[in-house]
Parts: sequence; C-alpha cells; structure tokens
Amino acid sequence: MALNETHSAQLTSWVASANTAQTDFPIQNLPFGVFRHTGSKQAFRVGVAIGDDILDLTAARATSVFNGEALAGVHACCAPSLNTFMDLGPKAWSALRLALSRALRTGSPDQAVLSTCLLPQAQAEFDVPARIGDYTDFYTSVHHATNVGKLMRPDNPLLPNYKWVPIGYHGRSSSIGISGQGVRRPLSQVMRPGATAPVLAPSARLDYELEVGIFLGAGNAQGEPIAMEQAEEHVFGLCLFNDWSARDVQGWEYQPLGPFLSKNFASTVSPWVVTLEALAPFRQPWTRPEDDPQPLPYLDSNELRQQGAIGIELEAYLQSAAMRHKGLPEHRLSHSNFRDAYWSVSQMVAHHTVGGCNLQSGDLLGSGTQSGPAPEEAGSLIELSLGGKQPLTLPTGEIRTFLEDGDTVVFRGTCTAPGAARIGFGEVRGTVLPARVSE
Repeated sequence: MALNETHSAQLTSWVASANTAQTDFPIQNLPFGVFRHTGSKQAFRVGVAIGDDILDLTAARATSVFNGEALAGVHACCAPSLNTFMDLGPKAWSALRLALSRALRTGSPDQAVLSTCLLPQAQAEFDVPARIGDYTDFYTSVHHATNVGKLMRPDNPLLPNYKWVPIGYHGRSSSIGISGQGVRRPLSQVMRPGATAPVLAPSARLDYELEVGIFLGAGNAQGEPIAMEQAEEHVFGLCLFNDWSARDVQGWEYQPLGPFLSKNFASTVSPWVVTLEALAPFRQPWTRPEDDPQPLPYLDSNELRQQGAIGIELEAYLQSAAMRHKGLPEHRLSHSNFRDAYWSVSQMVAHHTVGGCNLQSGDLLGSGTQSGPAPEEAGSLIELSLGGKQPLTLPTGEIRTFLEDGDTVVFRGTCTAPGAARIGFGEVRGTVLPARVSE
C-alpha cells in the first residue's frame, strides 16, 4: 500500500472532535462499520467513523457530494453490511476513501450538506460489520505458541511444523458477535485433575485471546490460489478480535483434531474496520531470524520483506464487577504489537488458498493470540498466570488466574509512526455472564 494525500499528517477535519490528540478516528483513519440509532427499529446501515461521530453513508448518498467510482462505492454501502462494498475491490475502496477525505477536510464546500448526515457514536449501536460466511483462526505469534507449548511440553514447546507453515483451524462464524456483548460461560465436558472420567460442567478456566481480525474483500475462484504478490488486494481491513477460550475444555478435547467446544461458544469483533490503506504509514519490514527456516517460495516476496509487517500497539484490560462497583477504571494486563507476528497477513491469505480454497467477501481470519517476547506482552491469561500457577492481582486486591463471572475484558489498538497521524481501532469489549445450568 502506497502513501497518498489521505495520509498527510497536516490534514484536519471540519468535524472538530476528529482533530483532538486522543481520538482514534482522525481524518487519516476513516474506518467502516455498521450501525443504527440506539434503541431504534431501523435497519443497520454502513457508516464511517470521524472523531466522535459517524457519517451515515446512506444519508450521504442522497447528497451530490460523490461521483464516479466513489459514487458507486457509496451505492454499495447502502446496505445492512459491508459485503457488497468489500466485493468491489481495492480500486473502489480507495476511490471512496479519497472522496470522503476531501469532503470531510477543513474548508470543504461539502460541510453544510454532510453535517446533517452525522450521528454521535454515543447515540449508536453496532452490528458485526459484515456477513461472515467463514472464519479461520491462525496461530501467528511464535511467542504465544512457545509460551503455551512450555505449559504442555516443557522439553519441546514448539512443534516442528510451526516455523514452516501458518497453522490455523476453521472456527464457527455464527457465534461471532459485536463489541459490548455478554459472553455466557460455556458448559462442556472437562476432565478435572486426578479424575478418571470427564464430567459436564461450566468451564472453570475461561480465558481471552488478544487478536487482530482480518476481513477479506474480493474473493477468489475455487481452485485458483492467491499469490503473495496479490494477497493484500484481497484484504479489506483489520479490526480487534477476542477469541474467547475455555482452556479446561480445550485441554480435554483438542487431540487429535484441535479446538471445538472450547472455542465455538463466542468470539467478539470491534465495530470499526480500519482499511489496509489507512494502515500504510505503519508498515514495517518483515523479518525472520537468519537461523530459522526461511519461508517456502509461495510464502515469500519482495513486498513481504519490505513492508509485510504492520505496527499495531495492542492492549488488554480487565475490569471486575467489584472494580465497576467502586468506580475503578479497567486495569491493563498486557500490551504487545502486531509487528511481532511470525506470519504476516499476506502469508495467511496465500497459505489459506494455496490448495484451492475459495475465500469470499466478509470472510474473517483471526491472527491468533498476539504475544510479544517479554512476559508482560502475553496476550492471554493462560500465559500471564503460567497456566494458573501465578495469580494476577487487581487494584481491588482480587486475584485472577482465569476469568470470573462479571469480568469485562477490553482490547484497544493504536498505530503511531514518525511523521504520521496517530490512528486507532476503538475498542472491543465483552462481559462474562454466569453459565446457564439446568436446575
């Protein structure tokens, strides 16, 4: 992705809240999401975040602001999901982004007409941004894979295939929800320590996973792989993603076929999808240690080496019910950076399709838990608590090894780089509800 006029750090907007230092949504960002007025019976519609507001693209279509390819993009956005727009491809995405940037800039002649198309984000409720036909979760952090591997196989934490192939599994798209949801503690078979037979019980080791979600745009035909050089042309944008995990269920069921009920009960996405184009100023060279296996040719390219990594600062927070009662803010548990992923976005797409799998607009890829090299950069409680052996202490004095009922988990993500405007992803949050157990 090349830099263009939309990335200029000097740009400001006539939407005043987009010019504040703390906003995640300056004019250089312009992420897409799906919203409606809180409590209304309206159909959900596509909007763009600008400062504290949302530009309603269905309302904006009725103006004379847009023309040409940007107008076609706005027409595609007059829908209850982003799929139709995603399917248009990068040329249309970029054209609409440029038109929006020009229309929302300070001094734009379109201010008067577009100001009537704004809704404060505080007055909106959100839906999953796209119809997710398929969801695949990857395992791209070598630090997470090593940390978890040490708990299970102290003498051989990293399996021999990890550094050769992007590992993933097909997840359950129907249980992906939007930020703010309540997540019911799952009920499943667990094999308790020292037991000789499993029991059906609520998970006692509920965890979060700090991930990046990758929304696909235009897909590929079945049997036609996507090459590394074209992989990012099929990626619409990124979001924050919480892949809730029941670790005790996972430990019992994962062999030989991997996660099932330990993962399928809930996953949560953030409302706003930050386009790949908006992330252009934060691209970094992708590297692999010289003594590690280098990628096979179908997973390598000059573009990957030059700018295949993306610098996204990720943070995980927890707020217990007691903390909310006392008026205490969320407590930061960890921080990491997406640039440390062992496998890139383009590698995920190329590997997913190399055997002929056809991706579709709106499909979601999870990056897998994003952990960094330091202990405080672990992206899950199973790592932070060393499998439950090292409890964490909250500001109230409460301790946690895994999540308790009433806990709210919040992820935030931001991007910064010299000479670039800071942009963010907003947040994704979810609250643990008690298990639903028959009396």
